[in-house]
This record gives sequence, C-alpha cells and structure tokens, in this order.
Amino acid sequence: MAYRREQFAVDEWYHCYNRGVDKRTVFESDNDYRRFVQTIYLSNNAESTNRFNIKHFEHDRFFERARGELLVEIGAYCLMPNHFHLLLREHSEGGITKFMHKLGTSYTMYFNIKHERIGNLFLKPFRSRHVHDDKYFRHVAQYIHLNSVEIFERGWKQGVVRSIKNLEKNLIAYPYSSYPDYFGSARPEKAILDPCWMGVLRSEMAPPRELLFDALQYYENLG
Repeated sequence: MAYRREQFAVDEWYHCYNRGVDKRTVFESDNDYRRFVQTIYLSNNAESTNRFNIKHFEHDRFFERARGELLVEIGAYCLMPNHFHLLLREHSEGGITKFMHKLGTSYTMYFNIKHERIGNLFLKPFRSRHVHDDKYFRHVAQYIHLNSVEIFERGWKQGVVRSIKNLEKNLIAYPYSSYPDYFGSARPEKAILDPCWMGVLRSEMAPPRELLFDALQYYENLG
C-alpha cells in the first residue's frame, strides 16, 4: 500500500493530480467528462450527497444545487483522457483528502458500473505539490490549463503547430477545463470555482495567445 508523504495545511494551495491505473483512459465519452465535472462540484461539500435523488437533473442544474460547508477552494481544473489536474486550497483541516476521496470514489463507482469492471480506477494515493510561493501560484494555473493543448496539437512542445489561431480558439473553448471561465464564458460550471480567488487568478492569467507564445518559447528554450 502506498502512503502519502505530504501533509496538507489549512489555507495553503496545492496542485493535485491523478491518472488512471496502468495509464488507462478514464474519460471515454462526453458523458464521462460531464459526470466528473458534476462530481467535482458535488464532492466539495462537508455533507454527503445522494446522487440518486438528483439523477434526473439536466447537466446545468447540478451547479445550482445548494451545498453545505465547502471542503476546499478550487482555483483551476483540467480533465484529460487519462488524467486530471486540480488547483485546491485547504479550506478546513482534512478538506483536500476528504474532497479527493469523495471525488475519486464517486466517479469510480459510476465508471465501474457503466463498464462492468471492478477495482481501482485511479492511482492511490493521488499526487500533489505544495504551491509554496507566489511565482509558482502564478505559474501552476496556467500549466493546468495548457494541458488541453495536447489534445489539439500533440507536437506543440516540439514547436509543431499548424495554426496558432485555431489552437487559441480550441484552448479557450475546451469545455472540460476552467480556462473558459476566466475569459468571459457564462457557463454554469463556473460555480465550481471560488469567486474570490478567481479575481486574484484572473489578474495573473495570460490571455490565450500570450499564454501559448510564452509556453512555446519556454519549450523551445528547453530544446
């Protein structure tokens, strides 16, 4: 059994991420992605949620549901076919651990029933990195959002980009990331994010083209 080395501290930010066991795909359809996004919102609740009572909800209505005390504050997220990233702030003692457990357990139960499988879907324990200073705080949300670029341009880190204009549009329109919420999209999923910290992060968030050019320059310098 693997044990977590890092201890979470209240009011501190952490980059939390996880991937499927054996690097397997964990989101196989739009319904899977939407289910996980709904579960991010519902799991951030000190009280338990019985999804059976709300199974008839349309997607948008999940984000209108009232919750009790929040476990974490969420600054950013991005879902990829075989992994996900979250920027979390510990709201109360044990909040991140409780939230990540609820999130992983709920989605795994859904996925296993749907695909008639048993066992873990995600690695245990989930991975995390402490956001230890302002420089990393400014960087980490942008890194999280840039993950989706890989879907549209697999060779972008090697400088292979067919159209920066199309890539810019795809980045800001990717529905399974919080990036659109920082650039004017009036989505119900915005309810996932902490409104106070959105203001802080928005001031640090580069617009799509600038973000892409900075990242391309970074990877070019690495080469």
